[in-house]
Amino acid sequence: MRAGEPRAARACQPRRSQTASPPVTAIGRLKTRSEFVFVKGGTRFATPSLVLQARRRAPDTAHSPELARFGFTATKRLGGAVVRNRARRRLKEAVRLTAADQAVEGYDYVLIARGGAVQRPFTEVIKDLQRALTKVHEPSSGKRHRKPPSA
Repeated sequence: MRAGEPRAARACQPRRSQTASPPVTAIGRLKTRSEFVFVKGGTRFATPSLVLQARRRAPDTAHSPELARFGFTATKRLGGAVVRNRARRRLKEAVRLTAADQAVEGYDYVLIARGGAVQRPFTEVIKDLQRALTKVHEPSSGKRHRKPPSA
């Protein structure tokens, strides 16, 4: 070690409890366009940082029924590639931290990044995702195709 060179301080290293990630249930990824289009027909809920779309998969699909699968997207309207990638990374991390508790097995989810995904504090993004996951599974949430009342 050279004189005047900073030493690696143990106090600066994160504690093991800070780096341990929560137990994660089986989470899959949506990858093909047809999977994203399928989820688009389900329920949706919008928050300032994301739009969550959710739809239950048919039990006879080739994918494991106990998986909750997630897809992430950010449109060009959000900004350049750097901004879109940052928004997607933040949404992926929010899913990693919350999906074990709130995602429902057998469902596919698509998260569409909005402006708040980059600008809002990360704790608010997590709260938005938690609220959206709760709302899409409520019986009265999401878009419903109802017939108008007959007179």
